[in-house]
Amino acid sequence: MRKIIHLDMDAFYASVEQRDNPALQGRPVAVGGPAESRGVVAAASYEARKFGVRSAMPMARALRLCPQLVVVRPHFSHYRAVSRQVMDILRACTPLVEPLSLDEAYLDVTRNAWDEPLASRVASRLKALIREETGLTASAGVAPNKFLAKIASGWRKPDGLTVIAPARVEAFLQRLPVDALWGVGPVTARKLRRAGIERLVDVRTCDPARLQGAVGSLAPWLQMLARGEDPREVRPDRPVKSVSEESTYAEDLTETEAMRGEIDAMARRVAAALERRRLAARTVTIKVRYADFTTVTRSHTVPRPTRDPTRIAERALELLARTEADRRPVRLLGAGAHGLVPDGAEEAPADPVLPLAL
Repeated sequence: MRKIIHLDMDAFYASVEQRDNPALQGRPVAVGGPAESRGVVAAASYEARKFGVRSAMPMARALRLCPQLVVVRPHFSHYRAVSRQVMDILRACTPLVEPLSLDEAYLDVTRNAWDEPLASRVASRLKALIREETGLTASAGVAPNKFLAKIASGWRKPDGLTVIAPARVEAFLQRLPVDALWGVGPVTARKLRRAGIERLVDVRTCDPARLQGAVGSLAPWLQMLARGEDPREVRPDRPVKSVSEESTYAEDLTETEAMRGEIDAMARRVAAALERRRLAARTVTIKVRYADFTTVTRSHTVPRPTRDPTRIAERALELLARTEADRRPVRLLGAGAHGLVPDGAEEAPADPVLPLAL
């Protein structure tokens, strides 16, 4: 029986800003771009959340919900430095730490450096150390597997600690809606409810054909989770799967050359990120969001990976030419690299020409 902890920093970006600026403490804070530049909320303090402000929300809407909202530009290099502090604390307890982002991670504390048999005490000690060394709070969930630990960490935020002991798993599952299942977002949840599946436990008893008709190949995975089973191990060496960046523009882009310049620069920055990580990519992608919010993506894959900035930029520009960006105003552009491998398998004399995926 594994002892898994999911630890999640509370309103991380906003909490760092409030910690570093006493004038922000106790006030509704949103970290993100300004409303006049079509900014979005990257993080909201708990004071802001009381007004309905949430991450990924347009900043203009957040200000309508909370006129007294304080908007703070993000300082990602600083957040990364604080994240390293937190991850160092976790790794002092166990090498089995799997970061999911700057502000959350899984830990397997079945065996730990403190020889503490109770995972709840490990979680409590980690929370105390994080508060002592960073001045920030974290919420933790303790359970026999990743799925349950993840749900538990969000149960009593902020500064919460929820333990799902093996004997309590079934009682806990009985309380959950289908939305709690891993991989079930709003769209899938609506499909399940249309099929008459409201609660997590309904997934277990649902006719397999009906469940598959609602969610396709996801059905067996959801039924396993609905039984409280999750065999995934904590992987401290979880590989980077993609590198990307995007930008939303204060005014719609209408000039093709301006768009090409933006995509070229993004693709080259992506290539630089690959070089820093000593990775190469087989697939180049772009993302285009038009003024009416319609969003399209394009991708191009080659057999041999590369991190050469010129090759990556050329492929990204070819993909841009296969959109309607030359005929429609554009509000967002993005470029990315996928299919990553260590750079030892990298360079080929030339990328063979393959059809561009549409």
